[in-house]
Amino acid sequence: MGNSGSAVKVCTDHQGGINWLSLSPDGQRLLTGSEDGTARLWSTADSQCHGHFQGHESYITFCHLENEAAFTCSADHTIRKWDVLTGQCLAIYRGHTSIVNRILVAKDYLFSGSYDRTARCWSVDKEKQIQEFRGHRNCVLTLAHYSSRDVLEEEEEEERVSRDLLVTGSTDCTVKVWWVSSGRCYQTLLGHTGAVLCLILDAPNRELFSGSTDYTIRTWNIVTGEQLKVFKEHQGSVICLELVNRHLYSGSADRTVKCWLVDTGERIQTYKAHKHSVSTLKYHAGILFTGSGDACARAFNSKSGVLQKIFRGHKFIINCIQIHNELLYTASHDGTLRIWDIRGICKRNKRRFKKERSVQGRSSQKGSLSRLFNNKVGCMVQQENGE
Repeated sequence: MGNSGSAVKVCTDHQGGINWLSLSPDGQRLLTGSEDGTARLWSTADSQCHGHFQGHESYITFCHLENEAAFTCSADHTIRKWDVLTGQCLAIYRGHTSIVNRILVAKDYLFSGSYDRTARCWSVDKEKQIQEFRGHRNCVLTLAHYSSRDVLEEEEEEERVSRDLLVTGSTDCTVKVWWVSSGRCYQTLLGHTGAVLCLILDAPNRELFSGSTDYTIRTWNIVTGEQLKVFKEHQGSVICLELVNRHLYSGSADRTVKCWLVDTGERIQTYKAHKHSVSTLKYHAGILFTGSGDACARAFNSKSGVLQKIFRGHKFIINCIQIHNELLYTASHDGTLRIWDIRGICKRNKRRFKKERSVQGRSSQKGSLSRLFNNKVGCMVQQENGE
């Protein structure tokens, strides 16, 4: 049974629920976007608020942090770009006609998805819309981006100039893949019977994973559009996905997380203990961290499924988690950002892994039959620990 942990710091500056938490690529800053219509910038060095971004006319739905710029999108139909040093609003992107619920920054592009049934592409450095992706019959909930260089062997002649593609998931039960240059739909992926809530892309292996309110996860070949596998064991909507070393972790409204072997479709672990939907998850150093509608975060041994710790203190759903320098950051609809020390869990997990490897090393000397028997387990341990 996991033991309870206390936060090392509770940040209460926001006046409304926190909808998203983003970590900068260099790990120096965190950005929170809130129901109070503001975003706040936090230093991971001292856990202090070093920026307060004001200007949106309604609540912030999502945020994204780069090293020098921050991006927020809002129910006021706009996206804003901010200078992280001065807090100045550098650009306002206007064009959507309803709530903007998701943004994605890739290269010099800013992508957005909205309840107005469209996705859009903007120039990061200008307030100019480059492309509109129109074709979904309902709101666009989630986005992914990749380059055709990563996946296509032969490209269509007309698409040679720009090789970027955008993937959108919608409440119309479809996933669409679009050419960024033309706005043309390259593939429509059909199979889900419920809203597509989450996407995760594995471009090197040409695979896309989608989670839905139809209780399934589906794997697609993003070149051919072929549906490869359907993962069916969840008993509730699939809310969040994480892909680590060919292991797929899925969090669901059925109060569980499941781990699947991508290559075979086999479900190898179920993580139980949540008392409400699993709203967010993050893998770190062999540990699976989860946030739930029961206001708790949890840490599980990713291999054994054993609950190692419960982080109690939030009052409402945990919407997002981040991990940096063995600190766990949890952002909740209760308006607080809480910071937890996870060094003890990480150390225990490392010791356990070393012990398991030592045992496997001795067992491997017992003969070819033993090697065959232990090979699958050994590979799983190595993959989950990033070797």
